[in-house]
Amino acid sequence: MDNLIELIKEKYPKLSKGHKAIATYIIEQYDKAAFMTASRLGEVTGVSESTVVRFPLELGFSGYPAFLKELNALVKNKLTSVQRLEVSSTRIDKEHVVKSVLQSDLNKIKMTLEEIDEKHINNIVDEILKAKRIFILGVRSSAPLASFMGFYFNLIFDNVRLVHTTSVSEMFEQIVNAGKGDVVIGISFPRYSRRTTKAMQLVQSQGATVIAITDSVKSPLAKCATYSIFARSDMNSFVDSLVAPLSIINAIIVSIGLKRKDQIQSTLAKLERIWDEYQVYEKGDISQTKPMD
Repeated sequence: MDNLIELIKEKYPKLSKGHKAIATYIIEQYDKAAFMTASRLGEVTGVSESTVVRFPLELGFSGYPAFLKELNALVKNKLTSVQRLEVSSTRIDKEHVVKSVLQSDLNKIKMTLEEIDEKHINNIVDEILKAKRIFILGVRSSAPLASFMGFYFNLIFDNVRLVHTTSVSEMFEQIVNAGKGDVVIGISFPRYSRRTTKAMQLVQSQGATVIAITDSVKSPLAKCATYSIFARSDMNSFVDSLVAPLSIINAIIVSIGLKRKDQIQSTLAKLERIWDEYQVYEKGDISQTKPMD
C-alpha cells in the first residue's frame, strides 16, 4: 500500500488536472477507492470514466483492472473495522443484505475453485501424511478454521497439536521444538495476524515444512511458506468471509481421509460405540431419548 501511494505521489507533479484529482482522492480515500468501478471513481472525482481508465497507464499499469486489483489486495490489510463497515455500506444492497452476502460468498467459492491446482493440493496432502508431527496455528477470526481442522485431524492422526494461545509467548512455547520432519499449518486472512506470521517464520528457520492457508501471494504468510493454498476471502463488512477457506480445509480433510480410509473406519467404529454408551448424540425420536443419570 505504502509503495503504491508513494508511486502516485512521485508521479503527481506531471499528471494532468483530471488525473491529479483522481490521485488526490486515492491518496486521501484509498479505503473507498479500492472498491470502486472506474465509472464510480469518475463520479466522485468529477472526471470522465475514460479519464479514470487512462490514469493507471500513467503509473505503469496495464489498465484499470490491474491497478484496482493491486490497490484492493494491498489495502484490505490496512482497513480498520470501522473502515470496513464504512466500505460495506456502499457495496451491499441494504434492502437485500442476506442475498447480497450469500451471493458474495458463492462468488468467492467459485473464484477459488477456478484458481485451485489439485495437483498442488495433492502434494500438500502427501506432506501432511508423512509428517512426524502436525502443528496447526490460527488466531483471532482464523481460530475457528484451525479448530475445525484440528478436530478432524485428531480423528485421523495421533500426532496433531492445535496451538492454543492467548499471548505471543504461549504460541512460541508450543512450537519451539517444531523442526525437520514436522509440518506446521498456518491459517491467516486479512487483517493478517502478526503472531501467526512470526511463528511461521520461526518454524521455517528451524527446518519445518510450512503450509500457509491464506488469500494471496501477497500475504505475509505466503512469503515464509514451503507451500501455500489460496482461498478468496474478501470482506463483506467488518466481518471476515471465511466460506472459501473452510471449503478448502474441508477438501484437504476429505483427501486425507480417503487415503487413510481403513484407519479412519476403525477409529470411527470405536467412537460410535463410545458415543452411544455416553449418549453424546441424539438418536431416533427425541421424545423417547432417556436422560443421562
